[in-house]
Amino acid sequence: MRLTPSRIALAIAVAVLSITSVAAQPTSGTLSAPLRAHLQNERFDVVTSIRGLPLDVRNELQKLWGSATLDIAEPGTPFQQSGAAANPQLPSRLLMAAGCAQDNHCLVHYERGGSPATWHVMVFHWTPDTTRFEWGGTLSGGLANIEAVRKSILSGGVKGHTGPW
Repeated sequence: MRLTPSRIALAIAVAVLSITSVAAQPTSGTLSAPLRAHLQNERFDVVTSIRGLPLDVRNELQKLWGSATLDIAEPGTPFQQSGAAANPQLPSRLLMAAGCAQDNHCLVHYERGGSPATWHVMVFHWTPDTTRFEWGGTLSGGLANIEAVRKSILSGGVKGHTGPW
């Protein structure tokens, strides 16, 4: 097979798209040392409603979930719980706890209904110019407040993510 300029360009394009696709995947492995130190020394102000999160954080959640809408219920409102009769009119996730810090990090903890139910934590860094998912994982159960979420992250209670967000 002869390498023509168009074949070389096609090979480069495929390689770039593959790298971009892998790079765009959320990181859910081990919490990095710099991020751990940041979270350890941060005070998170409680966010009591999904609308209290920065707009770009909400947009990133929607992208990660691959949803046409922000598929999450406010704390204390109905959602598609595990074991409950499925109601497609209800969101599939429930906001459990959220908080944002002065350094522009936000923590989001939610339950995803289904069989079985799963509990997730996500860390975002946001600025007026850009917002990015930095890290996330799962818990064995729901936590009551953002300080408990922060402590669980730091103690290793949040495990790497293996299923759908």
